[in-house]
Amino acid sequence: MRLEFIEKVKEDEILGKNIYTDDGSILLRAGVKLTANYIKKLKQLGVLYIYVDDYRLDDVYVEDSRLEEIKINAMKNISNVVKNINNGDRKGTRESISFVEDMVEHIIEEGDITKSLYDIKTYDNYTYMHSIDTSIMATFLGLSMEFNELELKDLAVGAILHDIGKTRVPRRIICKKGKLTEDEFDEVKKHPVYGKEMLEKQFSISNKALSAIEQHHERIDGKGYPYGLKDEQISKFGKVVAICDVYDAISNDRTYRKKFSPNEAYELIMAGTGTMFDQKIVNNFRNTFAVYPLGCCVRLSSGIEGYVIRQNSKYPDRPIIRILYDSETRKPTPFYEIDLLQNPSLVIEAIV
Repeated sequence: MRLEFIEKVKEDEILGKNIYTDDGSILLRAGVKLTANYIKKLKQLGVLYIYVDDYRLDDVYVEDSRLEEIKINAMKNISNVVKNINNGDRKGTRESISFVEDMVEHIIEEGDITKSLYDIKTYDNYTYMHSIDTSIMATFLGLSMEFNELELKDLAVGAILHDIGKTRVPRRIICKKGKLTEDEFDEVKKHPVYGKEMLEKQFSISNKALSAIEQHHERIDGKGYPYGLKDEQISKFGKVVAICDVYDAISNDRTYRKKFSPNEAYELIMAGTGTMFDQKIVNNFRNTFAVYPLGCCVRLSSGIEGYVIRQNSKYPDRPIIRILYDSETRKPTPFYEIDLLQNPSLVIEAIV
């Protein structure tokens, strides 16, 4: 399977992975032949890349079928979570968020992070997909930090509800295209407080989960919001969700700016060590998440282009690359592979 920028997708290629609406329904099913109209519509929906079938990369499998089921269930239920919270329905909230336990248990038992990220986000499904992906990332990161199962479930709940307070921010501000005014941004900065206020009295949400919701925009250097907390004043739950929230958000297109590529987003997390983010947690992040997703095409410092087919554990920027064609002539070449861990003189220069 190949991960391809939508601008490079050709007619008659076969979609490799389902694309979903915000309620978990299938917008476009894997296996469909991509017509010019389909490609045009995906661009209009804000899709930046998709997976397409490619026999040369048929051993690159990017789906965890069980986690996919859990994500679909999450998308179907997350709107109910928001509605139940806003209506003060404690029982309904508990039932509608039960998918978090399934997700955490699956990740503990057999989760594979290389198959768990890079769902296709559209303008319409972005909000829910962002919350779900942030929760999945936080769970994997918490697992690498040796959180116990109860802590992981609290972390996952806090991560999936981290932006619930935005439902109290006027929609005209949330959906505004262009730069926010100072007053508008001040209102947005209240959403962590709104989130905690919405949940702390009426719902069985743990204090640890609440700390993730309230503190996910705090910074180690004290320049975050809403309270300007510093380092040890911030809970480890808030610190974990902060990293995962930023990484997923900047890896995807938003109404107010163009997306970063995965490697740029990764570098921003690294650059924020000690100012925005806790150094120990960033180290765990680096050992947990790869820079370059499976199936993407990269250009090496030698000028050769190839596709990421496997990751090297704990070496996030040194994957194994499969070369399919001559980079100068663009003609097919006998397939061969380059393991960047075994070739230290080569580095990845760009995703192409």
